[in-house]
Amino acid sequence: MQTSRKDSCRRSKVNLTFDLQPSTCNLQPTTMTIKIVQPNKNVELHLPDGRVLSGPRGAKVGDFLQKVKDDFSAPIVAAIINNDIHELTYPVEIEALCKPVTMDTADGARIYRRSLVFLLEMAFADLFPKGKLTIDHSLSSGGFYCQVTGRGMLSQDELDALKAHMLKLVKEDHPFERKEVSIQEAVEYFKELGYDDKVRLFAYRQKDYVTLYNLNGRMDYMHGYMVPSTGYLRWFGLSHVHSGFTIQFPRRHSPKELEPLGSYPKLISAFRQYGDWLTRLNIDNVGALNDAIQTGRADELVLVSEALHEQNVADIAQQIARKNSRIILIAGPSSSGKTTTSRRLAIQLLARGISPYPLELDNYFIDRAKTPLGEDGNPDFENLEALDLRRLAHDIEKILSGEEVQLPRYNFKSGMSEEGETIQLKDGQPLILEGIHGMNPRLIPDRLTGAAFRVYVSALTQINLDRHNRVSTTDTRLIRRIVRDARERGYNASQTISRWESVRRGEKRHIFLYQENADVMFNSALVYELSALKPLAEPLLRQVQYRAPEYIEARRLLAFLEWFLPLDASLIPANSIVREFLGGSSLKDFKIWKG
Repeated sequence: MQTSRKDSCRRSKVNLTFDLQPSTCNLQPTTMTIKIVQPNKNVELHLPDGRVLSGPRGAKVGDFLQKVKDDFSAPIVAAIINNDIHELTYPVEIEALCKPVTMDTADGARIYRRSLVFLLEMAFADLFPKGKLTIDHSLSSGGFYCQVTGRGMLSQDELDALKAHMLKLVKEDHPFERKEVSIQEAVEYFKELGYDDKVRLFAYRQKDYVTLYNLNGRMDYMHGYMVPSTGYLRWFGLSHVHSGFTIQFPRRHSPKELEPLGSYPKLISAFRQYGDWLTRLNIDNVGALNDAIQTGRADELVLVSEALHEQNVADIAQQIARKNSRIILIAGPSSSGKTTTSRRLAIQLLARGISPYPLELDNYFIDRAKTPLGEDGNPDFENLEALDLRRLAHDIEKILSGEEVQLPRYNFKSGMSEEGETIQLKDGQPLILEGIHGMNPRLIPDRLTGAAFRVYVSALTQINLDRHNRVSTTDTRLIRRIVRDARERGYNASQTISRWESVRRGEKRHIFLYQENADVMFNSALVYELSALKPLAEPLLRQVQYRAPEYIEARRLLAFLEWFLPLDASLIPANSIVREFLGGSSLKDFKIWKG
């Protein structure tokens, strides 16, 4: 932002005279006149590109941004004012820096999707007052899977009617009225509606008020910021999926278009399994989780959750043994718990007399000088072509044939491939490969596919704040990573958050596209884990400086963690996936014997 000293002085009503001191080259004021004046009727907002918007003091920031809305590639849904995010209804009272938040940003996409859920919920209540709508989990094509209880599944005609009613509300452009009410008032309101999940959640609210949103006389709590009105929500779709339906929304890279709805039977099956686990634990929302911790059930919660995990790992090992799979491929996004899962799986295989050999994919990197370059011009080690696929296939075939093979070893210091150790496996001994490309069909040739068993690992969290406010799987993984990075790498929360967007881009490009290629999906989420991570994550997030670009994200995560009661980490066993992030894992130095 560049303004002249003359303009600056005119705005502030301060007369300044400066003398240039050659010895220091500093501008030093020699005289200054301070006056008490009436506030200017107008106020200015300074945009990142240097333009300045001037308008009436107290006007909504959304009214200011109407002047420049056509200059952005995606619709504006919020604004960052002096490094704090605000809704477009926020009144501008002082001169400030302003950065529009658009739908093609992470914050903008969240605001749009949250507002769309609110619209869906209100329209559903209008048409089906006896039904209960639950927003379950996300789908990678851009959508949330929804379930209906209290009545039968929606027919196609009913789903079409629901969409038509939503479009009508969008066309009429009803405002979302924001209202702060006391916790007691909110509890009484939701008790009358029979929303026990929200009543239980508010019992642990640390503040004495809560923000509700009103649409045509009906209110709900939505965790986070919203668009001003229904007219913003023009892009969505409703489609039947299994026993529920999906509400589709645009992806960030194409904010005004819907992607074709993909088929995700394995992903949905994994979510259903986790839902069954939550039913066994009698915990399907954060209020119920807090109740269990508050009433001394935390130890039971941990033990049963871990037993369900171990049972699942054992089932996967049994499937591998039954199929006599010689290649075990393990993949998943960042902080999904792949390392602990692969080692627990190896232990289960060892218990069945099967000793897998860990083949490290990193050693198959081609020379750095030949590595494909990324968008930033640096070597892209996440690209599949960064691996010597031909040699990998050649070595695997020889290893499985019982031949002696000299493996490569990648020297990360020199960036060159060197000769590594020589191995020869015993008859029937399988290989286990862990890496981001494990689900990619090009990693190994088709002729080896029949010998492979693919395991996809991710924290597919299904416990929600309440039935309308879901917990993002991405947020769970980011909090895991913040805690682990601080302990193992000495990174602060700002550094981890700043890298997260790049990590997410790599996941979308190399992992999520192929997740349905898995033979089995392992949900590494644990119902209690955010309560266990909270005591370590919160201090790290509070250290993010106000002026830092990561401040808004840190505040968002802190607001989210406020809903969870802390859980005593000493209750967590040493082989738990959560220990990979908290520390104290008995599997950290576990090695499969290669003899």
